[in-house]
Amino acid sequence: MSRVDLSIPRGLVDGVEIIAATDVDNPLTGLFGASKTFGPQKGLDEETQVLLDGFLESFAAATDRRVALEPGAGAAGGLGFALMLLGGTRVSGIELVAEAVGLARQARDADLVITGEGAFDFSSRAGKVPAGVAAIAAEALRPCVALAGQVLVGSREMRALGMDAAYSLVDAVGEERAFGDPSGALTELAARVARTWSG
Repeated sequence: MSRVDLSIPRGLVDGVEIIAATDVDNPLTGLFGASKTFGPQKGLDEETQVLLDGFLESFAAATDRRVALEPGAGAAGGLGFALMLLGGTRVSGIELVAEAVGLARQARDADLVITGEGAFDFSSRAGKVPAGVAAIAAEALRPCVALAGQVLVGSREMRALGMDAAYSLVDAVGEERAFGDPSGALTELAARVARTWSG
């Protein structure tokens, strides 16, 4: 593949405003790209990460390398890149949703702000929901905690990401229960956290 002609798909959405609301600001490829950053969360080994990054790099070279470097191009495995290639504009997903639901006001009215994540790790800082919610909680002078499937950072790193505490579902109830009954397990963990932070 040397060049991809985007005129036909762009023509199909001509006159349509495309907004790509992403929860990450990673580029498509490279050290902080989609494969390297999120591959380990999805179970990809190092060799497969490098292979996929190469495929994405080839696609970027055949379309638009400049767009591949834009914040959010690596969102959803490259869906952000595809939408931007079609003329879409990338916005912060957490900012869009926070404004729509009045999150800042709700945080001011709360005693504790709780957010969630599948795996709470260093990728959580890259424009993702927990970092955005923590920033809003900090502005409201409210503590913020995260409930996550797994917590993969220590307490110092967690605080650097803006969290007062982070709780792992797998650590609390075990992997089998966490995956076998996620709703019940999360309810149980949330009750424990509520007791810890009440009073």
